[in-house]
Amino acid sequence: MRAALAIAAVELQRFVKDKGNVFFTFIFPLMLVFVLGSQFGGSGSSGSVTVSGPSSDLRTAVAEQLEDGEVSVQFADHDDMLEQVARGRVDAGLVVTPEAAEAFSQGGTAQLEMIAGSSSTSMAAQQRVQVTVSNLDLRRIQVGALGDVGVSEAEAAQALDAATGQVSEPTIEVRSVDELAQEFQGLGQFDLGASSQLLLFTFLTSLAGASTLINARRQGVLARTLASPVSTVQAIAGQSFGRWVIAFFQGAYIMLATWLIFDVDWGNLWLSLLVLSVFALVAAGAAMVLGSVLDNEGAAVGAGVGIGLVLAAIGGGMLPLELFSDTMRQVAHVTPHAWGYDAFAQIQRHDGGLVDILPQLGVLTAMAVLVLVLGAWTLRRSMARSM
Repeated sequence: MRAALAIAAVELQRFVKDKGNVFFTFIFPLMLVFVLGSQFGGSGSSGSVTVSGPSSDLRTAVAEQLEDGEVSVQFADHDDMLEQVARGRVDAGLVVTPEAAEAFSQGGTAQLEMIAGSSSTSMAAQQRVQVTVSNLDLRRIQVGALGDVGVSEAEAAQALDAATGQVSEPTIEVRSVDELAQEFQGLGQFDLGASSQLLLFTFLTSLAGASTLINARRQGVLARTLASPVSTVQAIAGQSFGRWVIAFFQGAYIMLATWLIFDVDWGNLWLSLLVLSVFALVAAGAAMVLGSVLDNEGAAVGAGVGIGLVLAAIGGGMLPLELFSDTMRQVAHVTPHAWGYDAFAQIQRHDGGLVDILPQLGVLTAMAVLVLVLGAWTLRRSMARSM
């Protein structure tokens, strides 16, 4: 066992030291998660607004009201605000001029300018801004009405706050009959893209990394390994475990990075890691087969990338399976990606437990056993030929 672990550790070190793997292992997956989440992911807030203008009671009141409505608020000068709106970085811009702030502080009429963005959530943000301004205007009218009957402004504000706390806010119950909308309900902006890219890159990197196994065969690394006090079984076990470590390392990195950077909710972490570990076994076995039947590193990289992208496209790594037709969904489940997709969907969206993902784990385990046995057999034959 010690010899197999040593071989696996060497394989992981060789993979990490390869500079060509840095971009596709550590950077590119996160870039795709960000792009997919930005373009297709749902927003966790009710929009974003940049407010420009000097600090004032009006600007503070508007920002507090917007934040109470779950709108993301930030401040910038006028030119920066215009640039952010033009580039689609925020949904709307709000201009609070010194004249408007002065009029508000004196109880007069304040005029605010709103600049609408072009994003898909811009309309919701604009509506939030309009509601906020209307609420502030209503508050002013209420305080003024109480002032007309002799109530001081401080007492009026205190009375209105007390009255607001005694009134029950109206509630709206929304029932959706759209099964597709219900399926994605509750997902964060980057959650769906993170799980699909994890499956895509874990498998893709493993297949592309089969070239290191071919390189080890061509340079006589495996032959020198067998010349040491290491049996053929230990060498094959070490190579198999090394492939699995690489695949699991890639997936675990994506999980950790997306959680830290994009606040992706992976549900039950231990179950997600369990799904990843079984899926990594399938990827490791596939890499073993590819690295044993081919003798050219360039051909292995090309074949690995091609096969990995095709399987990911069929299995939901590029488009959610829920958007597939019934026939295509059946075809998709020929791939391990589809079963991994279903398992992560149960964990992330439906708070599924171990029992809920047992069918997916069972199929993935069967696939892993099949490709690992085939990979061990083909590697043994290739090692016998080299000897």
